Amino acid sequence: MSFGQCQSIKSLMSGFDRPWFIAGGWAIDLFIGKGTREHKDIEFAIFRKDQIYLKNYLKEWEFKKVVNGKFHAWESEFLELPIHEIHTLNMLSGDKIEILLNETKENNWIFRRDLRISYPLYSIGSINETGIPYLKPEIVLLYKAKNTREIDHQDFIKIKDYLDKKKKKWLENALEIHEPEHKWLRFLR
Repeated sequence: MSFGQCQSIKSLMSGFDRPWFIAGGWAIDLFIGKGTREHKDIEFAIFRKDQIYLKNYLKEWEFKKVVNGKFHAWESEFLELPIHEIHTLNMLSGDKIEILLNETKENNWIFRRDLRISYPLYSIGSINETGIPYLKPEIVLLYKAKNTREIDHQDFIKIKDYLDKKKKKWLENALEIHEPEHKWLRFLR
């Protein structure tokens, strides 16, 4: 499996001069350095404060915000929490992308589901050898911990041994705050 979809996003975002990161299962594969499974979609994350800049950057795309699990046209209003998910459609190519809005405060990334959990903003992502930025796996796994599906559990099992002590400890602490009964905790201790 190649990272062709991720390379397409990298090309698309080449002129976007704000931070962005591949998210979800693709981020885990980018961290490991190889494809581990088929992916039904692709998503990337940006900071909430950059949403209007992104909308102007992707002007030939149609945008929909997700509100209570339903799609609604996104005009030009600034999206606040709890809205965090945007879907885009390129009207010419038919390409679809999911965009996830991420919270920041001062020099920290803030977990939108529990504002007590943070990560230093300068280190929430990495870049693979071909220059594709992606969210750190411990952050991706924290998002996957809510309503964990079998595919999310398999992602965790595949990656847990690639995480160094610092990454495991951060994920363990975040899960203890957010999902204190989560089954992944026994693998992290």
